[in-house]
Amino acid sequence: MTTTAKMDRADLAARLTAWTEKLYGKSIPQSTRQELYDSVLSLTKELLGERPRISGTKKVYYISMEFLLGRLLGDSLLHLGIYEELEEVLGFPVSELEETEPEPSLGNGGLGRLAACFLDSIASLGIPGAGIGLCYHFGLFRQVFRDDLQTAEKDTWLEQQSWIRKTAVSYPVPFGSKTVASRMYDIDVLGWGNGVNKLHLFDIETVDESLVEEGIRFDKKKVEKNLTLFLYPDDSDEAGNLLRIYQQYFMVSNAARLILGEMKEAGHDLHKLPLHAVIQINDTHPTMVIPELIRLLTEEEGFSMEEAIDVVSRTCAYTNHTILAEALEKWPMKYLRKVVPQLVPIIKELDARVRLRFDDPKVQIIGKGRKVHMAHIDIHYGFSVNGVAALHTEILKNTELRPFYQIYPEKFNNKTNGITFRRWLFSCNQELTRLLTDTIGDGYQTNAMELEKLLAFREDEKILDALAAVKRKKKEDLCAYLARKEGVKLNPDSIFDIQVKRLHEYKRQQMNALYIIHKYLEVKAGKKPAVPISFLFGAKAAPAYVIAQDIIHLLLVLQKIINHDPEVSPYLTVVMVENYNVSYAEKLIPACDVSEQISLASKEASGTGNMKFMLNGAVTLGTMDGANVEIHDLVGTDNIYIFGKDSETVMEHYAKADYVPKDYYEDSPVIREAVDFLVGKQALAVGHPENLERLHQELLRKDWFMTLLDLEDYIKVKDKVFEDYRNQPKWKRMSLVNIAKAGYFSSDRTIEEYNRDIWKA
Repeated sequence: MTTTAKMDRADLAARLTAWTEKLYGKSIPQSTRQELYDSVLSLTKELLGERPRISGTKKVYYISMEFLLGRLLGDSLLHLGIYEELEEVLGFPVSELEETEPEPSLGNGGLGRLAACFLDSIASLGIPGAGIGLCYHFGLFRQVFRDDLQTAEKDTWLEQQSWIRKTAVSYPVPFGSKTVASRMYDIDVLGWGNGVNKLHLFDIETVDESLVEEGIRFDKKKVEKNLTLFLYPDDSDEAGNLLRIYQQYFMVSNAARLILGEMKEAGHDLHKLPLHAVIQINDTHPTMVIPELIRLLTEEEGFSMEEAIDVVSRTCAYTNHTILAEALEKWPMKYLRKVVPQLVPIIKELDARVRLRFDDPKVQIIGKGRKVHMAHIDIHYGFSVNGVAALHTEILKNTELRPFYQIYPEKFNNKTNGITFRRWLFSCNQELTRLLTDTIGDGYQTNAMELEKLLAFREDEKILDALAAVKRKKKEDLCAYLARKEGVKLNPDSIFDIQVKRLHEYKRQQMNALYIIHKYLEVKAGKKPAVPISFLFGAKAAPAYVIAQDIIHLLLVLQKIINHDPEVSPYLTVVMVENYNVSYAEKLIPACDVSEQISLASKEASGTGNMKFMLNGAVTLGTMDGANVEIHDLVGTDNIYIFGKDSETVMEHYAKADYVPKDYYEDSPVIREAVDFLVGKQALAVGHPENLERLHQELLRKDWFMTLLDLEDYIKVKDKVFEDYRNQPKWKRMSLVNIAKAGYFSSDRTIEEYNRDIWKA
């Protein structure tokens, strides 16, 4: 494998020995695995500190509520170019140390993983930049299954030896009735073949971890002690809503002071801020940075309101990540008065200026019920609004944000998401990386579009067989891991059908479950699949999201029923992995045969899991939603499986309110049989009636994301997928084409487009 630099092995051994002796008074052979992990971590941080900082005349500040980094050790060693050398020094695989590493619990799903990918690519392209977020002590939560139900526990990851560095930077952050002191911690972000940027994480000095009681319960009102304990605290009551506003303001208040401080330290005139800084607002969580910057410029820097609004509006850009209306944040003005009264006059001023120009209530900032529409602030007072997939951006322009597009067509643009392909190859699939390098050279490691060179080998049986051998190896690795971790035995000769992502009804894990029920009933009736199938899931459900937790319960019930049925288990296996995270993804994704991307068309903004699966040779089964549309365009109809109604049809159903799930249930024996299994004797004997009956009623009476609309087509197309898998020569070619066409989805390409069209850094 090609690396970005080389270090003399003797020097590496000497430097590691210096750390083992400093920390534990031992040599390398005398040290335990934990001691070696601590020593390698310290050495890696030291080496990162020696890399040059990326600098320039303009800096990108990427503010995000989430940064889902994943484990950092292996990735950092690869970027430093010492992974293989370190293995020789240690005398055992680095992966054994990686298993010791706690995963930074700083994000939840695609939003946070994308932010992490973007930081990597910003540094790899040599763009001066920094991420800004919060230092959560327990992240979202650690998922534990008890009695076939999801329970939540603290996800402790901060240890004495940690990736974060405490800095001397601290700011007073004013709230309505109190002021808290912040503290900035840094994580180095090393680019591939480049220098270092920083991820700045803000914490409070007075945080109190002992505030957390059983599970993840804590007193939400003790803000001085709880502010940075959890990501997305439960917002089902007023205290939870207020805490989220406290968190968001804490993040942007620190960000604004840091940005203005760095600009002044560099000697820049703040009136020329847009020439030297650009602030990317990742979803609506950081929106208050706009009024906060205006406040600081007017109150502390002598700007007039007109000047401050003009400067900030030319500095801030907004990325929209959703088509779901409920995900566009709206905060009651009464909450903002409690938490950030100093921003209320500015928000009113921004709203008044909008009302002077436009009569349409759909574009006003303060809407019905005195609720402040955060996205509306971003659109009116930012210079760019981007979607994250071609279809997503068109839907924003033509429906969801149409009134704004009519006002500001020049602000709207698309930036299709991407992934750090180096991590999703080099870190988690070194076998495939070596095969690719041996076959097409190493140019793809810096220019992912060179993966297309692989197309020249689509009829080469030797290469096709080698790709299949890699897939088989990764499936065997996953089987061994799941046996250890979950106590589940998988057949590596089975088809690995995988759906891993946040648990939400629009992603339709419930439709996959209904297919499994259908297949189970077929096997019981004597119709057995020609090739065994393993259905794998991984997902966390928000603690307050009842139906999502019911879907997890259904999957665990099916796992119990099917895996313990001697008549069925040789043909079907179901596994819902516990506490799905980036580290688990790095095991699951390289082993996948069929990538489940089955969200209701028009609901998924983009998706990035689809790109990671594709890069590792899985074939997509999906709707024409999000980035699936672009995957389809790239690989062609013969190398992807598409089913379901298109986005126009779905949106028409919503517009006419004419979708009635009960009609589909009554018209189709197949649908009726699968749905009723939820409340049949077999399921109720294993599961909880309350959860299963509630989900059953949800499907029949509401089914807001139209599971039953697409179910029969899903069954038909999925059956074809499994039938086609038997034609291995065809399947191997499909796998190769998907790998070859995955280069477009590099986050390097995405960031090049952000920089070309928006940031101009």
